[in-house]
Amino acid sequence: MLKFHTMKKYKPVSFSKIKTYPLQKRKNKVEIDSSATPYNHGDSFGNFIRRLPDILAVKDFKSVVRAVINAKKNKRPVILGMGAHPIKVGLSPVIIDLMQRGIINAISTNGACIVHDFELSFTGQTSEDVAEELCKGTFGMARETGEYINKAINSGVKKGYGIGRAIGEMIYNSSFKFKGRSIFASAYKLDIPATVHIAIGTDIVHMHPRVDGASIGKGSLLDFRLFTSVVSDLEGGVYINLGSAVIMPEVFLKALTVARNLGNKVDNITTVNMDFIQHYRPGQNVLKRPTMKNGCAYALTGHHEIMFPLLAAAIIEEI
Repeated sequence: MLKFHTMKKYKPVSFSKIKTYPLQKRKNKVEIDSSATPYNHGDSFGNFIRRLPDILAVKDFKSVVRAVINAKKNKRPVILGMGAHPIKVGLSPVIIDLMQRGIINAISTNGACIVHDFELSFTGQTSEDVAEELCKGTFGMARETGEYINKAINSGVKKGYGIGRAIGEMIYNSSFKFKGRSIFASAYKLDIPATVHIAIGTDIVHMHPRVDGASIGKGSLLDFRLFTSVVSDLEGGVYINLGSAVIMPEVFLKALTVARNLGNKVDNITTVNMDFIQHYRPGQNVLKRPTMKNGCAYALTGHHEIMFPLLAAAIIEEI
């Protein structure tokens, strides 16, 4: 016959003997001096930044500003790695301005960037309705985009160029109405590294008759080697990953590996990931892994079209 044990009877705990201590003796994370100051009509942008609450993301934001300014003062590189979305939301003029001021010293992108950069410089418009064009079988089939970009890559590689320089030279020497808005043409004019890192099959220009896999592969490899050269000199500098969730975080990690493998000291670096969602690869390959031994890493979360102009303005204001 089964025997059942009587469960222990529980009574509510008495709080009468709990030990407390004076609030004034407690260590706190928030102080009243860190509070925001209300904005005044007609105030300056510099005062707007100074009036923000000195806590959490604001501290990170200001730390990134200081890191970029220190890099510029010490003549260390500031590299902008990016996906195509920042171009599509209208940030090219802001990026070009930072390049012209000598604040951004190198550009590295995925393959989609050259598509949108070209189309904006050529027609002043970009970003088709993918769903609508896909249903018609015409997605990515704009003639000039495929012809101009592939021709530039093919001819540029024959001259020993990587893809970034090939596209930049083509747009810079063109009569395109909006070529002043081209990041790659600006990089070519300023003679700063602009590299493009392509995964074949990911960009619309890979679907066109003039595409040449050998040229794309060779040009992208040349750009990887050039990018690695810049990363090898990144000690004391800043790497910003703007809106690339996969390609640029992977490329940056490999370039950093080669740089360290060849004996370059690339330890005291600042890495930044700017996106409206913090993805796995940027978190690991841009922020955590490269700075495990030394350096600083910051995640700035928000929409590109708001956050990057704010960062650019804060840097210019401080300089």
